[in-house]
This record gives sequence, structure tokens and C-alpha cells, in this order.
Amino acid sequence: MAEPLNKKQKRAHYRQAQKENGISQLPRKKFYRQRAHANVFSDHHLVYPKTPDHMDWSTYFPAYVPDAGPIITSQPTETSLPDTANLYPKKLTKEVEVVDIGCGFGGLLVALAPALPNTLLLGMEIRTSVAEYVQHRIAALRTQNPATDLYQNIGCLRANTMKFLPNFFRKGQLTKAFICFPDPHFKHRKHKARIVSTTLNSEYAYVLRPGGIVYTITDVEDLHHWMVQHLEAHPSFERISEEEQDADPCVEIMKTETEESKKVERNKGQKFIALFRRLEDPPW
Repeated sequence: MAEPLNKKQKRAHYRQAQKENGISQLPRKKFYRQRAHANVFSDHHLVYPKTPDHMDWSTYFPAYVPDAGPIITSQPTETSLPDTANLYPKKLTKEVEVVDIGCGFGGLLVALAPALPNTLLLGMEIRTSVAEYVQHRIAALRTQNPATDLYQNIGCLRANTMKFLPNFFRKGQLTKAFICFPDPHFKHRKHKARIVSTTLNSEYAYVLRPGGIVYTITDVEDLHHWMVQHLEAHPSFERISEEEQDADPCVEIMKTETEESKKVERNKGQKFIALFRRLEDPPW
């Protein structure tokens, strides 16, 4: 008599069956277990393009490939990149304009997809199992909505944005960047791993076009003050007023649709929000 499968074997069996049988049902989180944190300074054996022109987006947004033919519902994994790492792939009919940095389980992407139907949105997540969950979630949603273009405008890839953001996006490409409930890294010696910093803010300024917006939200007040302090101190950003912030429909989605925001709501916690606009570069 065969021994019962342990939890790790059950997860591997479930995910393999998902790949082999086609993904038509929404994935179950318990089969995509992952540590809450990842060391952003480790190598992680990530694959990334040499430049934005080397990035092949066709497998992430197949509906936007010129003369693409039938729409593909599957989502690639990080192993999709090596085959095209040194080629100049076919351009999409649209460019990615919105990025969710550390997208978690994809709640924001899925909620923004119908709200921004003519915009390509990308989630970037460093944790392997979590990124795979989002990819399977998107594939299932596309399969469940075959008669529409719904969810064709969102994709997810595994990436370390602290190291490789400019490898994926050219200067001034993005209109929005979301930083939702990032790891607070409470210990002082870990502050260098925070996703908002003087150095990283310059990279956000590089990939955002003038007028583009950085959206931040957290339930940790100290981290909120940290992000506000560092973004306000950067010459390429100005804070958006609360009146304009409250009028932005993306803010309400960010406050209510991410998995972390729902958790904070259940725990009756506070949410601290700040938006920053990318300024025009000063004349030389």
C-alpha cells in the first residue's frame, strides 16, 4: 500500500496537474505555499533581459501581438525568458504602462484589469510560488472569459525590481507604479532592503514618464513616514494633494482589493496612503 503524500508532495502534484490538464479553475492558495519574505540581495537564479528591447512580452500578453491569431490563455513562468534573452522580439501593439511592484497574489492586478481595459498592467513578484499562483490565476480567468478581452491586459513575471527594473522598462515608459503593503523591514539594519529609498526612487523616476504616479499604501505608520520622507526629498517627485488622491479611482481599488488590504480590514487596522507625481525634468 502506497504511503500517503506529504504536504510538499501534494502541492507539487496539484501544480503539475494544473499544467498538464489546462488551467480552467482558479488556483488554491494552499498549494502555493511560500515564505512571507525573500532576500532581495540574493541571486535567486533570475533570468532578465539585457535591455527592454530584448524583452519578449508576447507570452505574457498574447492578445496584443500583431496578427496573433487565437488568443492563448496560459501564462509563462520565469523559465520562458532564456530562449529570447538575446533576440529582438516582435513588438506588441501596446506597451506595458502600469506595474505592481511586489504584486503578491495578484488582487490588485485582477481588480484593475476591467478598470483600465486599454492599458497593459504587469505584476512583478520575487517569490517563485506566489508568482506562479498569479500566473495560474490569470490563465484561469482568461479561460473563464473566452468571449471577451477581459484579463488579457494583465500579466505577471518573477523578478527582483530592486535590481532589474530598468532592464524591463525604458525611460519614461510607465504611467503608474503601485507599491502596496511592502515588507516593512522593521530592524534598522534591514532598512536598506526597503523598496522605497533614495537610490530606488531614482529608478522609479527613470521608468515613469512626467505626470506618472507612484502609489504607496501600508498599514505600518513608521514605514509610511519613511516612504513619504524619501519620495518628498527626491527632486523628481511631488506629493499629490489629498483632494486629488481621493478622486483617483485607482486609490479606492488599491485600498480594498489587495489581499493585504482585506487582511488589514479584517483586523480593523489603519491604512496609510500617499501618492507622488513624477515631475518634468528641469531644463539642462
